[in-house]
Amino acid sequence: MTAPAAETKAPSSSTATLGLAALGVVFGDIGTSPLYTLKTVLGYTGPHPSPVETLGALSLILWTLFLITTVKYVNFAMRINNDGEGGIIALMSLLGVKKGHSAAIVAVGLFGAALIYGDGAITPAISVLSALEGVEDIAPALTPYVLPAAVVILLLLFALQPMGTTKIGRAFGPVMLTWFVVMALLGVYGIAQHPSVVAAVNPYYGFSYLFGGGLKGFLVLGGVFLCVTGAEALYADMGHFGPRPISRAWNFVVLPSLFLNYAGQAAIVLEGAPTDGNIFYRLCPPMLLTPLILLATVATVIASQSIITGAFSMSRQAIQLGWLPRLRIKQTSEEGYGQIYVGAVNWLLMLVTLALTVGFGKSDNLASAYGIAVAATMLMTSVLLFIAMREIWGWSIVVAGLVAGVFIIVDASFLAANLAKLLDGGYVPLLLASAVYFIMWTWHHGTQLVRERLAAEQISLSDFARTIESGLVARVPGTAVFLTRTTHDTPPVLSWHVAKNRSLHEKVLTLTLITEQTPRVAEEARVKVYWEAGHFWRAEVRHGFMERAHMHSTLRQCVKQGAEIDLDDVTYYVGHETIVPREGRKGLSRWIVLLFIGMARNGVRLADVLRLPHDQVVEIGREIAI
Repeated sequence: MTAPAAETKAPSSSTATLGLAALGVVFGDIGTSPLYTLKTVLGYTGPHPSPVETLGALSLILWTLFLITTVKYVNFAMRINNDGEGGIIALMSLLGVKKGHSAAIVAVGLFGAALIYGDGAITPAISVLSALEGVEDIAPALTPYVLPAAVVILLLLFALQPMGTTKIGRAFGPVMLTWFVVMALLGVYGIAQHPSVVAAVNPYYGFSYLFGGGLKGFLVLGGVFLCVTGAEALYADMGHFGPRPISRAWNFVVLPSLFLNYAGQAAIVLEGAPTDGNIFYRLCPPMLLTPLILLATVATVIASQSIITGAFSMSRQAIQLGWLPRLRIKQTSEEGYGQIYVGAVNWLLMLVTLALTVGFGKSDNLASAYGIAVAATMLMTSVLLFIAMREIWGWSIVVAGLVAGVFIIVDASFLAANLAKLLDGGYVPLLLASAVYFIMWTWHHGTQLVRERLAAEQISLSDFARTIESGLVARVPGTAVFLTRTTHDTPPVLSWHVAKNRSLHEKVLTLTLITEQTPRVAEEARVKVYWEAGHFWRAEVRHGFMERAHMHSTLRQCVKQGAEIDLDDVTYYVGHETIVPREGRKGLSRWIVLLFIGMARNGVRLADVLRLPHDQVVEIGREIAI
């Protein structure tokens, strides 16, 4: 499992081109963090921070960026991938399922993914508010309009999602490149006013402030952590661009820009600039403030778009892996599999984001709720990395413990500091994550109960096929394709059809769609066809959790492997189970079963997911009690 597998995905694109594209997708969140991070950190020190406090805060920010993003994610995490895909779900699939580990690893990975949803609702709110609050420096009279303007921008952002982002996305990279260049120039301008600020690269200032400031020095870590809230995206989006373009963009563009800008902000504070308001905008000459605010607003919208797109992609992975019910997924562009729209996720995120925006009102207030979810996700990622170092790389427990132990200690420290903000709003992303996790747990366990209920009634497919071929059932011309979850047993939809109609098509193919714990499946391993009896075949079709099934091409491959079916006369049979609670059952609480039933009834039909021709589909319903 090495990184080069991911880079073969786009061989025709140069590293520079992919790196430019990555600027617009991967680095939006972490790239707009200078808008609010340093002002939040210095907010712990009071209105007049001392030079020691300012240099200490800057040193902690710089070393956090380097240790967590550069060392942990770029140099370690991105070297461990699930056939080219990164992120906590891909890592969970690799370690928790493919490597056969306990359910605890799956639980850790799923809760980490659920936390990202909670953080994703806050990112657009805090980013857009932080950008618009710059108008207070231009015209204080416009301050009351900041919140309404943020609400309007967020409404438009979510309302435009069904249209897709292909055309706009092409401009994301150049816009973000402009943003990083401007940030770097502003940073240089600030450093020139107080060059001694560069002393903060010495970690002594950070450690001195951290350990010499008592409780306040520890709690400031909650604000420092805001500078790396987008670091998880580097790992999660690795499959889209490959590790090399992302690492090059980070090392040569994003990291220098962030270093310079944070240093510039600290420099003007050392020079005497007030810390009330937004320190970021104090770096800008007054005549250029208006275009900077416009650029910052566009950059925060791009950062928000990246979070929303990531939520869509993560939802599809969870659906493919059986942790969420089938939702309607719209492919907004044929140019890329990642260009999708999930309406249910979009509108729920919009409602939560708008509620947070209006409820908290200002970016300073939102900062108290921001970060705790990502800190927990990063800690879980570090735990999974320790297991990967042992299982994938074969490191000894001592070496893996020393390396991963550093990451775990750092992440745990940030999480502990963020937990101090729990009552000030930090509970919000945790509640959201808990709700998402519970939904995923309920769906997974509910589907397991349905499978167990169906398995209890099934018979061997080979025995059933021989019975059919013996002539006991009337045969009609054409081909019947029965979609089923089972592999060797008779599909319930097939037995129901024969029992009710007392007839069957002349040629029969049972087809099982299997989602593997890998992003993609090699073409030669995708379809396996087995002859059962007479004109009766069974097929197993495998897809990765980042792939989409194409039924017509799948049937063509079945024909190539010996299934003598007529592609011009196919009828698809799909089972439609109506789930009801079983009286007197033990196990899951009744209200959890009812929640699962509600999700099942509102899920998208399998025929729609597979885009089967409606005039060739027969659905057979049956009531199943669990």
